Amino acid sequence: MTMVKDVAALIGRIAVGVIFIAHGWQKFTQFGMAGTAGSFDKMGVPLPTISAWFTASVELAGGLALILGVALPVVGVLLAFTMAGAWIIVHLPNGLIGEGGAELVIALGAAALALGFNGGAYALDRVLFKNNKVLNPAAA
Repeated sequence: MTMVKDVAALIGRIAVGVIFIAHGWQKFTQFGMAGTAGSFDKMGVPLPTISAWFTASVELAGGLALILGVALPVVGVLLAFTMAGAWIIVHLPNGLIGEGGAELVIALGAAALALGFNGGAYALDRVLFKNNKVLNPAAA
């Protein structure tokens, strides 16, 4: 049963990580940082240029780290923090579902947080941080 849980966690990390990578990549390449910052400014995001760089970087690097299973607790918290900001600042007035609804950012944030602390055995954290209980909760 443990192997099934670990494989399920790996599949979850890959799926959620790919979505975060796509969103971060989109901010860097399709919209550009100036476009992303301008969009953030129109949505009322504080410090839009800094927030754009932070969000795009966390989504892109965090998505990759989630897939690889590196620094999972830290990455999970950072991704959840970013999604919480998007929920509160941008999506909350639009309700849960429908145009501009919060369902995606809530689901992604919760998934990142859960996978950050329950990422399964198939993660580089298990190898890189063998004796570190913070980055590898399975450490002895």
